[in-house]
Amino acid sequence: MFARSTTIHGHPDAMDATTAHVREVAMPALRALDGCVGLSMLADRDTGRCIVTTSWRDEAVMRSSQDVVRSSAGRTAEILGGPPELQEWEIAAMHRVDEAHPGSRSRVTWLRTAPDAVDRAVDAVRLSLMPKLDDLPGFSSVSVMVRRSEGLTVAAIAYDSAAHLQQAGEGAREFREEFAPAMGIQVVDTAEFDVAIAHLRVPETN
Repeated sequence: MFARSTTIHGHPDAMDATTAHVREVAMPALRALDGCVGLSMLADRDTGRCIVTTSWRDEAVMRSSQDVVRSSAGRTAEILGGPPELQEWEIAAMHRVDEAHPGSRSRVTWLRTAPDAVDRAVDAVRLSLMPKLDDLPGFSSVSVMVRRSEGLTVAAIAYDSAAHLQQAGEGAREFREEFAPAMGIQVVDTAEFDVAIAHLRVPETN
C-alpha cells in the first residue's frame, strides 16, 4: 500500500479549527475517492506543526488523486496558516494492537540511508523496535513508510497516553543514539504529536 502525507507548519491557535476541518470536511471527501483507504492526523499544539496522511490501495490510485488531494491540502493549510508540503510514500510495515483513543500520543522518527539501503533501515525498526513494543505499557501501533529514491524512512509509534510515550523514551533514545548509528543509519529528526485523527485503516503488513 501507499500513502501521501501533507505537513504544515502553521499557527498553534488554529490547530483546533484545522482538526475540525480535516475531520468534518477533508476526510469524508477524500475517503469518497476510489482507492482511498483512510486518513490520520498528527498535531503538535505547541509548535503548530501537523501531518495529515492518507492511505491508498496502490500507487496508481494514489497518483490519480493528486489534484484533489493538493486542493484539499491547500484549504487545510489556509486554516492552519502555513504552506503545505506533500510527499508520497510506500507503506513498508504496519503493526497495530489497539486503536488510538483520545489522549493518544505518537513519536515520529525520520531516518536516512543510501537509497539502496532503505530496507536496512526498515529491518532495523523491525528487529530493534518491533519485538519490544508489544510489551510496553500503552503501546498502540507502529507504522513504517519509505521513499526509496531519497533513502528516507519514517517510523511512527503511537501510545495511548503522553505518560506511556514518555516511559518508552529510553528505548527510543537507544535506537536513535546507539542502534541506528551502528547500522549506518542517520536519524534526521524526531518529534512528538497528539494523535488527532486515527483512521488510516492500513492492514497489518509487518
